[in-house]
Amino acid sequence: QVQLVESGGGLVQAGGSLRLSCVASGSTLSSYTMGWFRQVPGKEREFVAATTWSGGRIDYADSVKGRFTISRDNAKNTLYLQMNSLKPEDTAVYFCASVPKTKVVLNLRNPRGYDYWGQGTQVTVAA
Repeated sequence: QVQLVESGGGLVQAGGSLRLSCVASGSTLSSYTMGWFRQVPGKEREFVAATTWSGGRIDYADSVKGRFTISRDNAKNTLYLQMNSLKPEDTAVYFCASVPKTKVVLNLRNPRGYDYWGQGTQVTVAA
């Protein structure tokens, strides 16, 4: 079973950048399809970006396409989310999630397809 810990959140001005990290332990990152989701109070968890275990498929929410980049460093067992040109509407708690490569994930955007979740990191973008 993999454990996930996010970091890198914080307060940033609109137009600024942040890089989130998600460190995996208990298993190797290369064995998992990984995703980033975000959530604001009172709303459902929202898909942000995902990458399959092989890196062969990458998907982004339309709202972040061209501004955010998901990447993984399997040697460091770490998933990243580089966020540029941040907007106030990007304010949320950001979670990383994983699902073993042995499972077929038809829809990377569905949070129900992921088995393991981190505790989240807060990102606040000031106008």
